[in-house]
Amino acid sequence: MATDTTAQHPAPTGDAEDTLHLARWTVTSGSNANSRGAVVIAAGDHQWEASAEGNGAVDALFRAVDKALAGVLTGHPRLLAYDVHAVAEGPDAEGKVTVTVAPPTGAEGARASGRYTGEITSTNIIAASIEAYIDAINELLAEAHWQGATETAGNRKRTRVSEPTAKAQRAELDEEAGRINTTDWFNQ
Repeated sequence: MATDTTAQHPAPTGDAEDTLHLARWTVTSGSNANSRGAVVIAAGDHQWEASAEGNGAVDALFRAVDKALAGVLTGHPRLLAYDVHAVAEGPDAEGKVTVTVAPPTGAEGARASGRYTGEITSTNIIAASIEAYIDAINELLAEAHWQGATETAGNRKRTRVSEPTAKAQRAELDEEAGRINTTDWFNQ
């Protein structure tokens, strides 16, 4: 069974312009297909977008984050630990996800060392995983030697889209394409 999970998160209320937050993410995963994740990450007036495939939903999202932030971090963080622990019992129980990363392999000088941990608790383990990964990267970027990395990465400004422009950019349904039987697709 394929799952398509989408989440939107508000911007952090802190005053740090360099603090990354997930504006949006989505992941599609199934037993007979590669997982695919896409992210939109924002900091201040900047945003980065990327998508990637991976070995499962969490791996696809982590790879998408790595791809989106490659210019900020001049590489991708090294994943040192990924732990999920149930906080309680039952179907509504929360899980605590802890992610520990190290700076990218190609980092030099003071930027080349350290261990940074992010921890998030949620009933949605995929959401907690991606949030904990971003939290760990924010810990890395909070170091004095990483200050300003989001500003100097050559990222693009977010554009404001007016309502008429947004309506014009929406996809149209192609009635002539016919219906797709998803049950047949899964039985392949």
